[in-house]
Amino acid sequence: MLHPKTNLLVNEMANEAEDYSMWIGKTEHNNDHVAAKPVQLMRALLEREPDADRGDKLPPLWHWLYFPTLAPLSVLGRDGHPKTGGFLPAVPLPRRMWAGGRFEFLEPVLIGDDLKKTSTIKSINFKKGRTGDLCFLTVRHEFFARDELCISEEHDIVYREDPKAGSSPPMPPIAPPEGVDGFDWKRVIEPSPLMLFRYSALTYNGHRIHYDRDYCQKVEGYPGLVFHGPLTATLLIDLAVTENPGKWIKRFEFRAVSPLYDTASFTIAGKTLDDNTAKLWAENNDGALSMVSSVAFA
Repeated sequence: MLHPKTNLLVNEMANEAEDYSMWIGKTEHNNDHVAAKPVQLMRALLEREPDADRGDKLPPLWHWLYFPTLAPLSVLGRDGHPKTGGFLPAVPLPRRMWAGGRFEFLEPVLIGDDLKKTSTIKSINFKKGRTGDLCFLTVRHEFFARDELCISEEHDIVYREDPKAGSSPPMPPIAPPEGVDGFDWKRVIEPSPLMLFRYSALTYNGHRIHYDRDYCQKVEGYPGLVFHGPLTATLLIDLAVTENPGKWIKRFEFRAVSPLYDTASFTIAGKTLDDNTAKLWAENNDGALSMVSSVAFA
């Protein structure tokens, strides 16, 4: 039998979910042009020659370099993100991060394409976690070029409470045994504030956890600048692309487990499961799991 306080919390969650149900199915449309310059800048960030020409294929997940949120400073919240209540609902929890995503790459996006994006709110779920109240929101994005659906993406966002005074974040799980001696591919990443700044600038991401150390530590309770979850996912899929030349990635998914910071190096690694699938993960300098992902090749 539920304790009265627990039962009250469950009822509050149900009422909030009911209140937010009107947002499910809400849709917005945007357009952008796949210019070469963002690709050149991203290649420079990854220590590669900034070569990119019209007609080249856009690497997987680099569509995130386009469709910046055009919000004036006056409508930004305390964290540097646009305040919710426009396309996204005004969730009454102050902290937000990428929780994960699922992708289908159906047709290549080419530099020079005019790209259309349709975004639809798919689900909103309130939960109680180890660190307090949570809200998980999933948005479906569809990207069209040349009148064809090229990319289908489901984007998971998590909203959470501020940390309680004196609390410590939960310990992340240890990376899988493959992280020790069973990986097929491995790369060590040396994060820096400059790397985070460049990716924030490329994606027009004002989230202060990536560049404002005082805000990270004093408001959101992180030990250092938070490494972008989307950049970690981009590095993982880039590892799969680099280690499997000539193969087309048709599906990819990732789930964030725990944050990475600019205070220490971390490792990304992958293991082939069969001819068409592989799993990848990121682990911090202590061997704790940060992100898990999987990839399927055509």
